[in-house]
Amino acid sequence: MKFTKMHGCGNDYVYVNCFEETVKNPSETAKQVSDRHFGIGSDGLILICPSDKADFRMAMYNMDGSEGKMCGNGVRCIAKYVYDHHLTDKTRISLETLGGIKYLDLNIKDGKVDTVTVNMGAPILTPSKIPVSISKDRVINEPVEIDGNVWHLTCVSMGNPHAVVFVDDTASLKLEHIGPLFEKHPLFPEQVNTEFVHVIDRRTVDMRVWERGSGETLACGTGACATVMACILNDKTDKEVLVHLLGGDLLIRYDAENNTVFMTGPATEVFSGEIEL
Repeated sequence: MKFTKMHGCGNDYVYVNCFEETVKNPSETAKQVSDRHFGIGSDGLILICPSDKADFRMAMYNMDGSEGKMCGNGVRCIAKYVYDHHLTDKTRISLETLGGIKYLDLNIKDGKVDTVTVNMGAPILTPSKIPVSISKDRVINEPVEIDGNVWHLTCVSMGNPHAVVFVDDTASLKLEHIGPLFEKHPLFPEQVNTEFVHVIDRRTVDMRVWERGSGETLACGTGACATVMACILNDKTDKEVLVHLLGGDLLIRYDAENNTVFMTGPATEVFSGEIEL
């Protein structure tokens, strides 16, 4: 199987061009290629596929083989791949995902994609649609006891479920311990991605993320969008925020008039190769 390794702010996936390749068992393939000792090493597998609804379609699998609905860093990398590898010459493309169709504007530098701005659509705040098992109109600053501590959660879906927690310091968090307790908490019937956020000022935050099915990753695009929405809902930031992640920075802007979130960030190709499965 031919593949390309790419990352967005360190959130790395193995990408397969399914216009040319066939992946018969993507769940098992995801587990194989993601292994950082016996495989290629990644946060998961992303397939670039034909679509009858958009220019391209993304199929995303986490490192544990589970299928994900959306990946903000992944959609930017797909945009770079399809342009740089001449699958399209358009600088605005549509991409079908399980989280809906996303529209991407490609920013070109020296003939290749440098950064991508993604229309991430409207944030979903209705608990049943996130989903969160709670009988309220919204989940904002909701106290929940986990591991003997009370955490205040704000829940948002950006095509996949997120719980955002504000903390005084992200560096000292033992995410490998508390992350799974959030991910698999009974409140979340489909499990959840959890963002731990320190607000620096009204235009800047630090964020670490525990992703369902993958553990801690260096970045999460949908998580950064959910984080900024949570910040706005709790009146902690303005509507345009630079999110510092372990792997780099993402600029998130909320257009309140149109209830739309935009994400701008880099996409990087690391190497291409072939692997026996």
